[in-house]
Amino acid sequence: MKVSKFGGSSVASAEQIKKVLNIVNSDSERRIIIVSAPGKRYSDDVKTTDLLIRLYEKVINQLDYTHKKQEILNRFKDIIDELPLETDILTEIDRTLESHIATLKDQPERLLDALKSSGENFNAQIIAAYNNEQGIPTIYLSPQEAGIIVTDDPGNAQILESSYDKIKEIRNTNKKIIIPGFFGYSESGHIVTFPRGGSDITGAIVARGVKADLYENFTDVSGIFRANPTVIKHPEVIPEITYREMRELSYAGFGVFHDEALQPLYRYRIPVVIKNTNRPNDLGTYIVHDRQINHDKVVSGISCDKGFTSINIKKYLMNRQVGFTVKILKILEKHQISFDHMPSGIDNISIIMRSSQLAGKEQKVLEEIRHYCEIDELNVEHDLAILMIVGEGMSATVGTANKITDALAQAGINLKMMNQGSSEISMMFGISTQDADAAVKACYENCYNR
Repeated sequence: MKVSKFGGSSVASAEQIKKVLNIVNSDSERRIIIVSAPGKRYSDDVKTTDLLIRLYEKVINQLDYTHKKQEILNRFKDIIDELPLETDILTEIDRTLESHIATLKDQPERLLDALKSSGENFNAQIIAAYNNEQGIPTIYLSPQEAGIIVTDDPGNAQILESSYDKIKEIRNTNKKIIIPGFFGYSESGHIVTFPRGGSDITGAIVARGVKADLYENFTDVSGIFRANPTVIKHPEVIPEITYREMRELSYAGFGVFHDEALQPLYRYRIPVVIKNTNRPNDLGTYIVHDRQINHDKVVSGISCDKGFTSINIKKYLMNRQVGFTVKILKILEKHQISFDHMPSGIDNISIIMRSSQLAGKEQKVLEEIRHYCEIDELNVEHDLAILMIVGEGMSATVGTANKITDALAQAGINLKMMNQGSSEISMMFGISTQDADAAVKACYENCYNR
């Protein structure tokens, strides 16, 4: 049995929805379908979720929201009219939006979650109704009916382990099932959304719950590229990649698949395939637990993400001082700051984090490090990019690091720091933001075109 998830661009219009249902109905194993809210139909279009957030902003600021609500209704009306679909669902959409606003306007976080979830929820109902009208027995299941019960943390839902027993029951339904992605229900009955991009998470949760043989994630690309296609022209598609490799690449900017969506699948080794709704016969990229290593292409992918800051600390005989790092981490914890990397030497340590983590806190954090840690030197480096070179088997292949550093040296790119994690499947290089694209080009050329 397959669980198939279709992203926003795949369900952005009536034409795309027909493509989706052709894919779904062509394979009897595709029984459970997760859908996103309608995405962009063209480059300057606005995603439905963004329209819903703007509606929320109007309501919360006590402004007239009539025009913004009508934009959302028109978006769904276009889909309904073009299918065409004989239903009164548009009236129900209007009523539901007004109900959320009336009952939750004094609870901003609850209202935001309820409105944001509406794009997926309405789209799932429309798609299920249309497939039924085409003679394919299909039911819409709300996340609550499907058993997706989550923590009660607005905007940051986490699945409750006890939910999986209920989700397993939907295996027994003979009809096609359409479930909206991106949100669940708390035990108290509130709508709670996953982080943005959370339809991937819904799909993974359902795939684990029903113990699917395969989780298909349909997008607008034919798999995962070895590097960002906006930087590299026509990069290769990765045929197969492990969960660990995907996690590393997602962290550093690969946005095709939400990295949190791997968590429910990893333990049960449920494979994932990333496929293209517009080219469904393309092989796509498989994400698996283990794979054979191709020593000719030991580097699976190259990614580079911007927006990092490094706090660099020096203290003579640091390595002999018990608890020194703990002091620093307690300061970060106090200010609710998480870090990404911590490369170190015997007398120095660098703490690398997303720049957004330090916003508005930098001076206070630095003052406390100086005061409590009695350091010799302290400086902060902004405008950093993190270049990640990822591949199973790199540690067992001679010369990979040398190949990367040579490529960067030949491109005139200065390395500010480097670190190989204990996983030994990735190497991290800190470089200036202005060198990010040049670094990806240099590494790609050296790894794949020679």
